[in-house]
Order: sequence, then structure tokens, then C-alpha cells
Amino acid sequence: MSILVFIEGVEGEVKKSSLEAVSYATELAKKKGVATTAVAIGNFSATALSSIGKYGVAKVLHVTNDKLAQVNVMAYATALAEAAKKENAEVVILPKSSAVDAIVSRLAVKLNAGVVTGAVDLPDTSGGFKVKKSIYTGKAFTTVELTSAIKVITVAKNAFPATETGGSAQVEVFAPAIPESDFSIKITKTEKATGEILLPEADIVVSGGRGLKGPENWGMIIELAKELGAATGCSKPVSDMDWRPHHEHVGQTGVKVSPNLYIAIGISGAIQHLAGVNSSKCIVVINKDPEAPFFKAADYGIVGDAFEVVPKLIEAAKKL
Repeated sequence: MSILVFIEGVEGEVKKSSLEAVSYATELAKKKGVATTAVAIGNFSATALSSIGKYGVAKVLHVTNDKLAQVNVMAYATALAEAAKKENAEVVILPKSSAVDAIVSRLAVKLNAGVVTGAVDLPDTSGGFKVKKSIYTGKAFTTVELTSAIKVITVAKNAFPATETGGSAQVEVFAPAIPESDFSIKITKTEKATGEILLPEADIVVSGGRGLKGPENWGMIIELAKELGAATGCSKPVSDMDWRPHHEHVGQTGVKVSPNLYIAIGISGAIQHLAGVNSSKCIVVINKDPEAPFFKAADYGIVGDAFEVVPKLIEAAKKL
């Protein structure tokens, strides 16, 4: 028996959320007294895969099929299922992401496994196998008991720290049999989000709303984000009006984020926007309307004009 953990990457490097999932899997493996194996699909540098060993994994299965250079949810699910069977894995751990959300249900069906998405803590194995997860867009938690022989879990971003334990991993080429039917859907074009820091991976996000009055005023949002090492986001009306690109839209119908710090500037706090940011560890709201709904969800609030407050924040950030 073993635990298998899926590695997601970007530009050949391992995502931080994947390292969190690896640490989660390693701690669970210690509790159960079994080994942990990672599986990476697509283009990764040998150094990046070997470095996963620092987080407690002894072996990495690398699937190098050229057809899998871009995410194909059916083929990825098949590859992961074959890896789980090869390693006789009783638990499969994945980092939660938009791609994984599409893969995990298909994987669970292939393995006849019970599944929990968005886990925020290690499973309680003292009397069964119970997993705590967030519900209602992060407003509450529930505990789910898995009774299936094989379990599949996705780990919420920032819910479990990525902890180095030392060591390196042996990288082994893995070539699972993937039926041609898995490639019936062809990817004809991919448009990548731009920016130094991408929203799903950001530890800090600075977002702006209609309170900024126009795209010409976005410079201070970008400058504050740069000083804080943050990604930039926006509300849905802002992207709908083409003030900012759609991939920066944070909310229920946009990107859902879970940063350590979310700064909302000139955003009223509609429920659809809150649904995309509720998992943030700390929310700071800047709005000149003291009755803005966002203040009810904020950890810290500043009632003031963004055009006066934000420049002062930028100056303070520069001094840091």
C-alpha cells in the first residue's frame, strides 16, 4: 500500500500548491506507516522533479507523453488511475485547482473511489477515515467520512504548509497506456494569463473595482501589487467593461483565490465576489462607503477614498 500525490506545474516548475499537497501526503503517509510516491505529467525539468524529495517523497513517476504537454482531463485521469494501480495506492492526493476540479471526478470513477475536495486538515484515522473540508465557499466546514477502499482527496490552497524534510527523489519514467478515445477532444489554442504572479498561485492579491472610476487609474493598483509582491485582480463589472482582462476577474464566475492576504479596493462586496475570496486568510477592504457589504467579511477595513489611501499604502510598502 502507498499514497500517491499529483504534481501540477507551470513553465516546467512545480507549483507551490503541489508542494503543499506533497507535504500533506507525506504527513498522512507517516500516520499510516506507508510510502509516498509522486506523479508528474508533462514538461518538468529534472531538477524540479528531483527537488520534490525535499518534501518527503522518495520516488517521482514522470509521464512524458508529448500528447500530455497540455492538460487533457480525460487522459490525465487515466494516467493518474494507472499510476495509482501501479503503486497500489490506497489514497490519492491532489492540489485543488480548476484543472484538478475537472480531473478528480473522472479519476474517482476510474478507481471506484470516494472523493473529498478542498480538504483543510489531515484525515482523522482514529476511527475510520474522516476528512474536514470547507463548504459554502469557505463560510463553514464539514467532516466527510470515506468508507471506500481507495480514497481521493484534493487539498485546499494554503490549508497545509509546504515543509521541507530533506532528501531528493528518484525520478522514474512512467508510460501508462492511454486509449486514443481520451484524446477525442483536441486543444486548438491556449491563451495564457499574463503577469509576474498568477492569481491562483499568489500569496497576496490586490484587487480593484468600479470605485477606481476607470482603467486609467489602475496604475496605483499595479504599483501597490508590485511593492507587495502580489498578483492583481478585479471585480466582474471591471472585466465586463474591459477595464482589465478577464483572467483577473475574481469571484464565483471568475478565479477563486485563497491567498494569505486579499486587499479589495473600491469593491462593494457583492455575494458573487465574496464567493471567490472567502477562503482568503486575511481580507482588507478599502472603500469610502461605510455601508459597503464587503466590510462585514473584512478582517480589517479602511473607510476612505482609494485615491488618498492607496498612495499612502504604496509609500509605506516602499519603506518596508
